[in-house]
Amino acid sequence: MKKALFYGHGIPGMEDLRLPGRLIVIEGTDGVGRSTHINLLHDWLEKIGKGVLVTGLTRSPLVGGGLQAAKESKYLGRNTMTLFYATDFADRLEHEIIPALRAGFVVLADRYLYTLIARDTVRGADPKWLRQLYGFSLVPDAVLYLSVDIDTLVPRVLRAGKLNYWEAGMDLGLADNLFDSFYVYQSKLLREFDRMRKEFKFNTINCKGTIRSVQSRLRRKIRTVFED
Repeated sequence: MKKALFYGHGIPGMEDLRLPGRLIVIEGTDGVGRSTHINLLHDWLEKIGKGVLVTGLTRSPLVGGGLQAAKESKYLGRNTMTLFYATDFADRLEHEIIPALRAGFVVLADRYLYTLIARDTVRGADPKWLRQLYGFSLVPDAVLYLSVDIDTLVPRVLRAGKLNYWEAGMDLGLADNLFDSFYVYQSKLLREFDRMRKEFKFNTINCKGTIRSVQSRLRRKIRTVFED
């Protein structure tokens, strides 16, 4: 059983934490198919005998509802929203993710601190401060990054009808309409993810192919996690 690793200061009292479960993060920007692939991975992992917990952003019982309300109102400042997201993340980590890993579950995380750091960096936050803020985060067993270029992403999102205020970065004043703002904002996010790949040891999965082919590549990577 491996000793848990944290990106920074960790969580007080958990310095010698040992976790039999596996934490697998599926990362990628909006519209790349994370939800589809996580659902398929969930079913596959259960079929091969694994207990599975799926978690994602803004799902904390403590602050998830308040965070959603804050997004809808658009009243809070950027630093306040950053801390709101960090609180959601910390609550889920301590009360959902770590207990599941202690019980030997596979935790599938639909995005992790990487999306939060990328979004806030694009919005002008200090990257060093963000890494210190999320120093309580567990280092995952694998980070699978669904990679896509902006010109492939845009038609997918348009077909799904998923353009919205936050995913288009309308709070940044990048353009006066959702489409142009989405293009500029998501381009910035993709560049930030590219910069983070080496630092956080992303396993990059090109998601241009069919769902079946991408899912196959994801499963091959995940199988190696259980070989450790």
